[in-house]
Amino acid sequence: MKDNTNQRLKKIFSFMGPGFLITVGFIDPGNWATNIEGGSRFGYSLLWVVTLSTIMLMVIQHTAAKMGIATGKSLAVNIREQLPKPLSVMVGITVVLACVATDVAELLGGAIGFNLLLRMPLWLGAVVTIFLEIFLIIGQRYHKLEKTIIGFLGIIALCYVAELIIVKPDWGQALPALVIPKLNKESIYISLGIIGAVVMPHNIFLHSNVIHSRNWGITDKEKMDLLKYERIDTTTSLSLGLIVNAAMIIVAAKVFSSNGIVVTSITDAAKTLVPLAGKGAGFLFALALVFAGVGSSVTSSMAEVNVITGFLGKPEDPKTLLYRVATFITAIPSLVIILLNLNTYKILIFSQVILSIQLPFTLIPLLYLARKKSVMGIFKSSNSEFIALIVISAIIISLNTFLLFA
Repeated sequence: MKDNTNQRLKKIFSFMGPGFLITVGFIDPGNWATNIEGGSRFGYSLLWVVTLSTIMLMVIQHTAAKMGIATGKSLAVNIREQLPKPLSVMVGITVVLACVATDVAELLGGAIGFNLLLRMPLWLGAVVTIFLEIFLIIGQRYHKLEKTIIGFLGIIALCYVAELIIVKPDWGQALPALVIPKLNKESIYISLGIIGAVVMPHNIFLHSNVIHSRNWGITDKEKMDLLKYERIDTTTSLSLGLIVNAAMIIVAAKVFSSNGIVVTSITDAAKTLVPLAGKGAGFLFALALVFAGVGSSVTSSMAEVNVITGFLGKPEDPKTLLYRVATFITAIPSLVIILLNLNTYKILIFSQVILSIQLPFTLIPLLYLARKKSVMGIFKSSNSEFIALIVISAIIISLNTFLLFA
């Protein structure tokens, strides 16, 4: 009995990994900006948005991963092959723009983290982040890179667990807020930003691609039998992401909102944290931000490479010039923003809103292809999954519409 249990656990752990790459992407510095904004302005009241976003994310990411398993191709390749060319080109352009917005958040976050931790100028911190990103992607094999990113995620989680212990939040207010919705005109913008920071377009494309790092068998029966391991990986990893995102809001609510402090930048948040919660909290904040910036920039670049090569119909080969250029090309606007010394905090939040506005352009093709039997075969979305995807898409599109006219 013990041997069977050990073998089952070993089997489960062998399939764990792709979901954790996605999790790093949705606790990126863009999340820090929206979560700090939400917690400092509205206290614990927007925690339910993180819960809702994560539940939606689990459904979406499972669908994307299942498509990768069923077809042996990423979402980008499936869109290029299955949709009319003008439509696939339009979707490809919007996804690349979303990748640019993502890079703004990742690189700014890494730069700010290095500035807080090592007093580096922002431009140098951004350059170091890009260098580490390129080195980790091109210089390492996938499975070694996967373990590195999971290690980053573990450090970020430990830092925020320690911060929760330091600040001693009001759990009587925080826990109910995880499930009780509260929303008004003042909080809709930041709520949309939180959704954009959690349900990220590039992560949907990435999951459909990195899932191929595991052996899912050849026949449909083999794939169907092993699909439960993808569910375990996705659910476990994203649940950890929910905890970290919720912790960000809880810390901001306890430290800033309860003291009536308006936070205008991540840098100000770190500086204000020190006198209110101690040097240890400030150090943990900066350390976690560095790992979040570098880790999420790596997964973002992995997604960008897949999107660019997939929509262009080119092989995803690290030896090609296209692959190497694609790892950093969308980072150029971020460097320009840093060099122009623009308001990084507002740009971080705005970048997350851009991601949320782009989501329908990713979700609708995903929903369409996941329901198409000629693409998915026996893995076609069930009626309940399809309805869930429609509801999720409707929620996101409705929030976008509300934002535009509020």
